[in-house]
Amino acid sequence: MQLQQMQEQIARQQGIIEELQNDVSRMKQESLERYQDLDRRIGSGVAPAATPDNSSTGGEAAGAAAGAAAGAATGQPAASSEPGDPAKEKLYYDAAFDLIKAKDFDKASQAFNAFLRKYPNSQYAGNAQYWLGEVNLAKGDLQAAGQAFAKVSQLYPKHNKVPDSLYKLADVERRLGHTDRVKGILQQVVTQYPGTSAAQLAQRDLQKL
Repeated sequence: MQLQQMQEQIARQQGIIEELQNDVSRMKQESLERYQDLDRRIGSGVAPAATPDNSSTGGEAAGAAAGAAAGAATGQPAASSEPGDPAKEKLYYDAAFDLIKAKDFDKASQAFNAFLRKYPNSQYAGNAQYWLGEVNLAKGDLQAAGQAFAKVSQLYPKHNKVPDSLYKLADVERRLGHTDRVKGILQQVVTQYPGTSAAQLAQRDLQKL
């Protein structure tokens, strides 16, 4: 009887393992389909439209001008080309974030730019703007990273990523050699966002200056 019970237990475990393997295979297939879908969107010209904003040096105003130019060229408003659809937005955002995990930073940058142009008012837009900064930082594009981090507080002032984005902006300014700006940004983080991890890091950095 004990042998029979052990065999039954092993059979159940094998069934669970097979079920888990099937789940993993399905998840891999879904991820692959999301990548392919994103590639099709990028290939169709959605992401390249964000390039002027990404390369601009005038911050928010230049980004708005680039968006207006894009709108004039297509005869459509530059932003919110589709109505809000939380499920679709999350799928698109997750696909872009998966590209970060895959360390494909070039495509991740294109994907987040495309997402922000397509869904500027999405509940995921603040996060997308922050991660665009992180991706550009990983690529070594300090100018684009600084612009992306600055836009988090400019466009989404109530978002919980604002303290982190400001701290990262201070790091970018330090790397660019703009030491006169670093202290002011760090003090802003400490003063306006006390108790956050970003404020603790900012306080530590201020003590080193």
